Amino acid sequence: MNKDKQLSAATPWFRHIQDLSSRVWILQNNILTAVPRKEQTVPVTVTLLPCQYVDTLEKNRGDPMYLGVKIPQSCLFCTKNGEQPVLQLGKGNIMEMYHQKEPVKASLFYHKKSGITSTFESAAFPGWFIAVCSKGSCPLFLTQELGKTFITDFEMILVH
Repeated sequence: MNKDKQLSAATPWFRHIQDLSSRVWILQNNILTAVPRKEQTVPVTVTLLPCQYVDTLEKNRGDPMYLGVKIPQSCLFCTKNGEQPVLQLGKGNIMEMYHQKEPVKASLFYHKKSGITSTFESAAFPGWFIAVCSKGSCPLFLTQELGKTFITDFEMILVH
């Protein structure tokens, strides 16, 4: 399948996401959190859907994708708290965003793949990436420190 056709596909991808230390994304009190994988840990199923208006967005940053949670149906978005961009999870359907007449930048992330890992950069706040702390359990957040203090590289595992 060629890349243009793949980017215009209206079928969400379903993935489990983890860092290289096998800390998986889970939903804990409606907050996306990275926790160490254990036998009883059930990762949240993340939905990803390419934006169909790639020509209106910045080039060479990665593939613009909407990110959401399958159950309960919700979507990730970026907003500002004072001067600081913040990552939030809100009620919503990424299919509805996909069908808007223009990109919903607050909910778009540039997905860049490098080997087996991926980064997710906010389209609304370029230079800010989805991150987790380097140890233990912590909520997902945004950082400008790509791959330094915090973990910004994630593996995506296909959910069947």
